Amino acid sequence: MIDLDGVVADTRHRVHHVERKPKNWEAFFCAARQDPLLPEGAAVAHQLASDHTIVYLTGRPERWRSDTEAWLTEVGLPSGPVYMRGNSDHRPARMVKLGVLRKLVTKAPVAVVVDDDPQVVHAVRSAGFTVLHADWMTEQPALFEAQEVDGAT
Repeated sequence: MIDLDGVVADTRHRVHHVERKPKNWEAFFCAARQDPLLPEGAAVAHQLASDHTIVYLTGRPERWRSDTEAWLTEVGLPSGPVYMRGNSDHRPARMVKLGVLRKLVTKAPVAVVVDDDPQVVHAVRSAGFTVLHADWMTEQPALFEAQEVDGAT
């Protein structure tokens, strides 16, 4: 299971949309189609795809599915289902992702979770999942606040 923002997608060019109040979520997500691919994350995704089924799990709202799936195809990442936050789900990312993982593990084992959010990493690891902490992109306090405090991404 691979996260998108901060793992394979470089969000630094669009974080300014959520650094101020009010946060401009529409602009933030609209700009995701221009995200550069993070080479480290792409390498992990391709390596895992050689002997695992890839599943993407993102805190992005469902309404951005078509843009998200188009971006994944355009940048050449391995194909796989994409699980997204419900449009009206404002829980912290760690709760959303752990809930999805708990449902998925009833259908098939989850070999590894790749995520950059320290709160998600801690929650998922504490629940017994193997985690690769994607620490190759610098921390983004505004995005962390949005994911864990606002529950908005």
